[in-house]
Amino acid sequence: MKVFSGIRPSGELHIGNYLGAIKQWVELQEKHECVFCIVDFHAIITAYKPEELQKNILELTIAYLAAGLDPEKCILFVQSEVKEHSELAWLLGTITPLGDLKRMIQFKEKSKKYPEHASAGLLNYPLLMAADILLYKADLVPVGKDQKQHIELTREIAKRFNKTFGDVFILPKALLPEAGQKIMSLQEPKKKMSKTDSPAGYIGIFDEPEKIKEKIMTAVTDSGKVVKYDLERKPGISNLLTIYSLFSGKTIKILEKKFNGKGYYEFKMGMALLLIESLEKFRKKRKELLAREVYLREILSRGKNRAQVIAQSTMREVKNKMGLI
Repeated sequence: MKVFSGIRPSGELHIGNYLGAIKQWVELQEKHECVFCIVDFHAIITAYKPEELQKNILELTIAYLAAGLDPEKCILFVQSEVKEHSELAWLLGTITPLGDLKRMIQFKEKSKKYPEHASAGLLNYPLLMAADILLYKADLVPVGKDQKQHIELTREIAKRFNKTFGDVFILPKALLPEAGQKIMSLQEPKKKMSKTDSPAGYIGIFDEPEKIKEKIMTAVTDSGKVVKYDLERKPGISNLLTIYSLFSGKTIKILEKKFNGKGYYEFKMGMALLLIESLEKFRKKRKELLAREVYLREILSRGKNRAQVIAQSTMREVKNKMGLI
């Protein structure tokens, strides 16, 4: 099976990114042909600082490697360095109805929330995402729940192309994590954890121990002292239980039993110690990689070369079917 996924280089990764995406990628690379991308073209769709983009790309490369991705077992590269991504996005745009793009939930929500960023790039975001996936003929695309609609559109675009010009593309399937699809903010537990949240709302995968402890101890819980999962009435403690469960490998039921009658303070202390210990290997690896920029660039260069071979082969098929060559 072939797998494709990517993350935008838009700043520090948090535990929501890790649990919802990269943890799954690390497992997938052991069994499948995996292509993992730093999607910098996607990062420039909304406001960003050009002078920080290259730094963010290297930081994300470090995060990928520190979290367990192995460049010997998967392909790691920067999206903009493989020109076929934007080329295929243009070609797919010629067969995609405008209405399909306008009905995308993320476009509706973001253009309403940030009208100043409602650009053609934001509207065409799903076309570039479809090109990313279809270029590598991915069978599986590990994504969060909020991207599922875009995978459905990618399948429709692939079907339309194959029907119009002849079979080229695989119809990819979204691969959602069994748990941790949506890790919520520590301060607003009904809102998804995000880098744009207040610093107290998320835990970066490279946060120092004292910062992790502070954020966990000040995390919003609920009235009462019972450590019990109840998403409707106790969203705060339910979110913390989900995080605790995913890092510990213990079920929520086991954790409820462990902390029965012990209250939130003891639960939070245990959780803080667990996260500090779990993320220590990430911090250690990051410190090592920060001094090895040449090595990081070599990994990305090798990944680009491997990705280009696949992308160029797919584009020859696409252009041939479309009569462009």
